[in-house]
Amino acid sequence: MVKPLQLPFDPIARAAEIWEQRFGPSATMAAVTSIMRAQQILLAELDAILRPHSLTFARYEALVLLSFSRRGALPLGVIGERLMVHPTSVTNIIGRLERQGLVARRPNPRDGRGRLAEITDQGRGVVERATGDLTAAGFGMPDYDPERLRGIFTLLRGLRVAAGDFVSGDFVPGGSGPSGSGVAPEGAVPPRASTAPGSGGELLGGRTAG
Repeated sequence: MVKPLQLPFDPIARAAEIWEQRFGPSATMAAVTSIMRAQQILLAELDAILRPHSLTFARYEALVLLSFSRRGALPLGVIGERLMVHPTSVTNIIGRLERQGLVARRPNPRDGRGRLAEITDQGRGVVERATGDLTAAGFGMPDYDPERLRGIFTLLRGLRVAAGDFVSGDFVPGGSGPSGSGVAPEGAVPPRASTAPGSGGELLGGRTAG
């Protein structure tokens, strides 16, 4: 958990004020700096909530991803893609989870050289308990109502689309109707995904996640 600083002023607002005097408009700098600080605060809060479960948020995300897959197992490459992290980070995360008995690695039947990470029964139990604690704590943002949370998601989603994270038009939490709400246009046929073990297409009940 982040230690309260209790500063008599907002250092980001102060920096923005000085920035404008020296460099010009400060809105972009102030917004980016605020996002970076918010990330620090949230990661510290989430890791504190997960510490009793011997998890970090990165390991929790991996467990949740595996629990979402139809067979509870995914190739390491797919895990890295879905979590948007470097392959080295995936290897480290899965290695730690394996040593905890929450994940088991086994050969990928579709790729003789590849490996699958499979969530164990113990891992599923930990996911359930940890998710309960995170939900009870509002994922570190208990003072934000659903409308404001959707607004934050939508605002930052544009940045992710511009960075090429995914193709726009996917599900939006709490949305309804067209324009990226997750509701397919009339007559649209959803793409089919392979559900063969090791394909990665079994994620989310046979629909590949963006």
